[in-house]
Amino acid sequence: MPTTLVTGAAGFAGGHLLDLLSADTPDLVAWSRPGGARPHTVAGTTWEAIDLLDRDAVRRGVARLRPAVVYHCAGAAHVGRSWDRTESTLATNVRATHYLLDALSRAQVESRVLIPSSALVYASADRALTEEDPLIPSSPYALSKLAQEQLGCRPYGGVHVLIARAFNHFGPRQDPMFVASGFARRIADIERGRWAPEIAVGNLEARRDLADVRDTVRAYRLIARHGKAGRPYNVCSGRAIAIRDLLDMLIARARVPMTVKPDPARYRPNDVPLLLGDPQRLHDELGWTPRIPLEKTIDDLLEYWRGTDNGER
Repeated sequence: MPTTLVTGAAGFAGGHLLDLLSADTPDLVAWSRPGGARPHTVAGTTWEAIDLLDRDAVRRGVARLRPAVVYHCAGAAHVGRSWDRTESTLATNVRATHYLLDALSRAQVESRVLIPSSALVYASADRALTEEDPLIPSSPYALSKLAQEQLGCRPYGGVHVLIARAFNHFGPRQDPMFVASGFARRIADIERGRWAPEIAVGNLEARRDLADVRDTVRAYRLIARHGKAGRPYNVCSGRAIAIRDLLDMLIARARVPMTVKPDPARYRPNDVPLLLGDPQRLHDELGWTPRIPLEKTIDDLLEYWRGTDNGER
């Protein structure tokens, strides 16, 4: 059986992707960072600890596995932190991607490699963005994602690179450093009596295209299997919601009353007012549409944190 490899498999999108692939992918291998987060348990998955910044380790792993499909989900994912961790963001997202593609080429592996890029590679606009819009990254993170795409444009023998430009996605198991998950965890902890009934917030006026992570990884699978190499696909819902409205929906589900307090430290430099995508290409060419309503994602995220006793005080 041909091997399918998922890098960054212990992460948010990687873990949900494993859930999806495990149903119909017999030889599934998951790479996680040595000493990193505990892997999400998925039946039938072989876990391996590989440092993607160790070029020799990547070459050995690729030569041994010879994967026919690779989902390269590993990488630095936080936009705000990329300003303080520019060097590590570029190394993790760009150098590691080069090592992976180079290893596949050197091993002469015929492979389809999905690179989850980001909507932040686009120039800011006041309308829905299409794949033809200008690419002007405005943060170190966004620059690293565009560099990943550019690496995929280089010839790597039999390696075919697929590009998924993901817009914001959220859901259960997301790190609370991201806004929706952070709100949900704080609400759950307030309900437990661990915090005063107050939520500190940054910019609530920004509007974001939000999709459920489970819909997003379903798009990844479609693109990896049927997409055209080198052709980017927006992965998005096609609708935008203000962060204020998202917070209101979460608070409306809270079991105790609480208030909101602005916190200037939470404002992000170069935060764009609107990030909205046009999913028409993905729909027309591959038949993808989001299936999970926003309300269900919010319910599932809040219930995840209610069931997770993280002990933070």
